[in-house]
Amino acid sequence: MGQRDIKTTSCSSIIVGTVKSRHSGGSRNPALSKHLSFYSTILMFVLLIFFVPYDAGGLAMRGPEHAALPLPQEPKVFLLDVKSLSAVKEEIRSGSQRFALPLKGLIKDAEKALLQSPFSVVGKKAVPPSGDRHDYLSQAPYWWPNSKTADGLPYVRRDGERNPATEKITDHKNMNDTIANIRTLSLACYFTGDERYAVRASFLLRKWFLDEDTRMNPSLNYGQFVPGSRAGRPAGIIETRNLPEIIDAVGLMGTVKDLAISERKGLESWFTRYLDWLLNSELGKKERGAKNNHGTWYDAQVVPIAFFLGRHDLASQVLRDALKKRLAAQIEPDGRQPLELARTNAWSYSLFNLGAFFRLAACGEHLGLNIWDYRTADGRGIRTALDWLIPFASGKMKWPYGQINGLKKGAAFPLLRQAAVKYQSRVYRQLAEDMAPLHSKNDRLNLLFPQIQAAAENLRPTRGR
Repeated sequence: MGQRDIKTTSCSSIIVGTVKSRHSGGSRNPALSKHLSFYSTILMFVLLIFFVPYDAGGLAMRGPEHAALPLPQEPKVFLLDVKSLSAVKEEIRSGSQRFALPLKGLIKDAEKALLQSPFSVVGKKAVPPSGDRHDYLSQAPYWWPNSKTADGLPYVRRDGERNPATEKITDHKNMNDTIANIRTLSLACYFTGDERYAVRASFLLRKWFLDEDTRMNPSLNYGQFVPGSRAGRPAGIIETRNLPEIIDAVGLMGTVKDLAISERKGLESWFTRYLDWLLNSELGKKERGAKNNHGTWYDAQVVPIAFFLGRHDLASQVLRDALKKRLAAQIEPDGRQPLELARTNAWSYSLFNLGAFFRLAACGEHLGLNIWDYRTADGRGIRTALDWLIPFASGKMKWPYGQINGLKKGAAFPLLRQAAVKYQSRVYRQLAEDMAPLHSKNDRLNLLFPQIQAAAENLRPTRGR
């Protein structure tokens, strides 16, 4: 039983026991006994009303399912840094005001997320070719009607130019909003200990992944289809790249209020089937073979999901293959990423691909695999790739490649912030601080990568950087 279940049982037992003790010794009046029995029943009914907890979805929470093992002290996460999270939480508990602003911003976002209606994959107007609204559906963003034909077919690709017609299909946006809300609520739950955030996050999770009437089927057979074709494309898999954030969210909430047993089993079942689809479907196999950021982000999905399901052997295999097949093939000895530089938004895609490598590096820590500092014999590595981008990020050099959507100053901030922590580099730290005014002091990155705020003497120089 949970604490509230114990409290309910104890209170009802005390009242009933008191009534019995007062009248068991003398009175054998049948009428009086009948009245006592009636009032005891009423008292217990009132107690049940006031003591049985309800969740945000209006359903009674299941006592036996919440009679779980003691909650862990540290979150079981794979993308975030446990030591940083624990250090920040402890400092907040101590009364320090260093993180007051970002914590206030996070709580503000979480309060908004509490009020948002849940999203569901079945809410879209468009119907997938399968006829099943539970199937995820999205349209390829860079494909446009053919101006040379009457019916616009076949569509033509215009790299980097997003077709606004794709927004009519809502699955991609609704899924991203669901993940973002669950992530926000789980972080707020972790840092404040407020169970309301966990309850709401669990409710949103059930709506998208578990409830029979609203859940998404664990596949992407119709992701990024091109009009004129009923089939999905391998490229659609990149739209679910943030699904592993759900796994970290469950780990964060688990330190305050764990999922019900049925919810955890249901989520494990969903991700088991989704991982099987990633590994064995034709679309999944083709995306795994992608040479650019699509292949990297594919790996960045498979690895944390494999960890979540206890398949450490698979996670290890994918990570080690990534060093050979991804990193060595995609990053040049000087740090350039040629396949991303060939895009019309080369700056954005260079950062985007490096972000996937950063996720793989974070996952590698759980196996003692140091991808952060890994270099091939000729110097290829993720740090080499980051260093190649720095002169452009700092503005010391002009970006010589395509960027039709404009070079956004500060776009490298999240990666530099994380790099400053992982490499304890003065250069990364200073450059990130130079970009800091572009970002609100309420930015939650202050909570996730806090060492950036530490005094300079706490940061050791690395390899002359």
